[in-house]
Amino acid sequence: MKNKIREYRKQNGISQEALSKKLNVSRQTINAIENNKYDPTLTLAFKLAKLFNTTVDELFS
Repeated sequence: MKNKIREYRKQNGISQEALSKKLNVSRQTINAIENNKYDPTLTLAFKLAKLFNTTVDELFS
């Protein structure tokens, strides 16, 4: 599954570390998601979409 997490994170000027703290996950989790090594849980996907003010469909394809 491809995602646009890195794009949205950089557009908002948020580091992986800051994003991980906001979502209560490790920085490594954010890195793995961005590099398509890990698919987030549905709950985490919805949290990411809410944080970036977009939809899960827009973030993941």
